[in-house]
Amino acid sequence: MIDAKSLLDRFLGAQAGGGGLARTAQDAMARAGGPGGFLGGAATGGVLGLLLGGKKMRKMAGGTLSHGGAAVLGALAYRAWQNWQQGKAPATSAPPALDATAVEPRFLPDAAPAADGQPFELALMRAMIAAANADGHIDGEERARIFEQVERLGFDPEAKAMVFDALAKPPGVSEVAAAARTPEQAAELYLAARLSVDPDHPAERAYLESLAHRMKLAPGLAAHLDQQAEAALREADGTPPSR
Repeated sequence: MIDAKSLLDRFLGAQAGGGGLARTAQDAMARAGGPGGFLGGAATGGVLGLLLGGKKMRKMAGGTLSHGGAAVLGALAYRAWQNWQQGKAPATSAPPALDATAVEPRFLPDAAPAADGQPFELALMRAMIAAANADGHIDGEERARIFEQVERLGFDPEAKAMVFDALAKPPGVSEVAAAARTPEQAAELYLAARLSVDPDHPAERAYLESLAHRMKLAPGLAAHLDQQAEAALREADGTPPSR
């Protein structure tokens, strides 16, 4: 049986150790005040960095999750959700340091399975693969490098097969959208996709719009998720928040 959390953490390049999901998230958020802000640092060898390749700011996208795995993704989605519900303007900066207990459990990836009954962590991974491939940039050579990295990371045969299948035949937007069992999961899937694309690319922007439409994501919420992702990437890059 696939250890979905471990698989997703290795896929993202999350640092090992630290006492589980809550500690991982807490450690990641504690880095908010350090050099590079909330997202400081580069990817630590996961598959995502290779998957995203040389696309604009994609090293920062890898760094976003490499420090805390999917727990950080949940924290970002939760903050966007809170601001949307409270009628606030979309955030223009990354979250301040938070204790992991400040994130509602329903936003943590292991809170509930995906709509198909599989671990939601696998749905998040498929969403990132699908979004990164929205412009068709993953060619045979890049796919071979990704396969080599999967081998080096020591995935078990079942986990390896899952990753290879998703890379060989990325799920369509309908399949990604169908994985959302709850509105919170829909928000996380959208955010995962948003962190994996360049929204200035027409094909990738169209993919995000289609995904939001199919998941019936509230337009206002999608805007908050867009801005939260963009703010996080800006902070990682050292760019001051917009005014």
